Amino acid sequence: MLQDKHVTLTVSGSVASYKAATLARELQRAGAQVRVVLTAAASRFVTPATFAALTKQPVLTDAGWWRADGQIEHIELADWTELALAAPASANLMAQLANGLANDAASATWLATAAPKVLVPAMNSHMWQASATQRNRQTLQQDGVTVLTPATGALAEGYSGQGRFLEPADIVQQLQGLLATAVPTGDLTGKKLLVTAGGTRERLDPVRFLTNDSSGKMGYAVAAAAQRAGAQVTLITAPTALVAPAGVTVVPIESTQDLATAVTQRFPTVDGLIMAAAVADFQPLTQANQKIKKSPENDEFVLKLKKTPDILQLVAGLKQPHQITVGFAAETQHLLVNGQKKLTKKHLDMLAANDVSRSDIGFNGDDNQVTFLFPDGHTHETPVAPKTTIASLLIDQVSQLFAQK
Repeated sequence: MLQDKHVTLTVSGSVASYKAATLARELQRAGAQVRVVLTAAASRFVTPATFAALTKQPVLTDAGWWRADGQIEHIELADWTELALAAPASANLMAQLANGLANDAASATWLATAAPKVLVPAMNSHMWQASATQRNRQTLQQDGVTVLTPATGALAEGYSGQGRFLEPADIVQQLQGLLATAVPTGDLTGKKLLVTAGGTRERLDPVRFLTNDSSGKMGYAVAAAAQRAGAQVTLITAPTALVAPAGVTVVPIESTQDLATAVTQRFPTVDGLIMAAAVADFQPLTQANQKIKKSPENDEFVLKLKKTPDILQLVAGLKQPHQITVGFAAETQHLLVNGQKKLTKKHLDMLAANDVSRSDIGFNGDDNQVTFLFPDGHTHETPVAPKTTIASLLIDQVSQLFAQK
């Protein structure tokens, strides 16, 4: 929780920077001790005097960053910090932080901070959607930074779009939820894990395939969290637009049969499997060698399907006492009932069930909510949180499962 938490608030040059003053006050109301860093661009919108008056603390800026008396203020502030919060974070600040720059007071303080980090973007919708910004966002998340999703609404430019700064009260509420569930990631040092991700593809012909809406974000977040916890991770991934986490071994696959082969070949040599891939349940009975063409005679096209391999069922037959298996269940109804059936049938040590029919979470979103189910019947529901946070919570549970072996 935020009570007595040392929060360093980094404010960048966004039009929304004026709301950071309200955010500082909301953090104080929640019990946090707040200190502020202003970028040079932010100082054009709001003054250090505003935040000094609110926090009763000196404000770190680029002016006099290196003092003649030998004080290294950004290191002192970084050591003091228990939660680093960049809000609002402009596209430029995101680029600096994602690339590890330390060319001003704000980026140097952030880089030197070992505390948990949360970033709240605020920018024009086109800037937010730009591939460079999304690439920086992904890099930050892979580095363990929680990046909150900006709101959709009226922008400074006079039109509506995604990129609007979250309301200060909403930010504080999300921080409280994150801190309440942010258990330390378990220690997986010396463990070898397989993690699967993405949606498998089943070919109809050389140019078409059946697939699902999975983005792979959950599986990639799990792989990154496991690697940070000390595990040696092999990520078996269907095609995605994501960059693989640093330090993991990547095995690319396409079809469910490819995935089954990759998993069953490697499973005997690892300590555990986390099956986060969205696996196709059916595949075409036959695959055309050439592109299927339409003609005046074929107004209808009948597609016959057959079941794909049940990978977790195959793994259940290979599983040794020291190994653990964790599955995911993406459901649109009867979440717990269907999840419990899968947990039992596949002889899993844990199952993460999530409702993909909801608009606020699901396959392509950056947030998720899951319920962990266990063989002894107990369950644990997470709050709605970034997938990186859900991944850390899952890895903590995996660590506990290993401890019980």
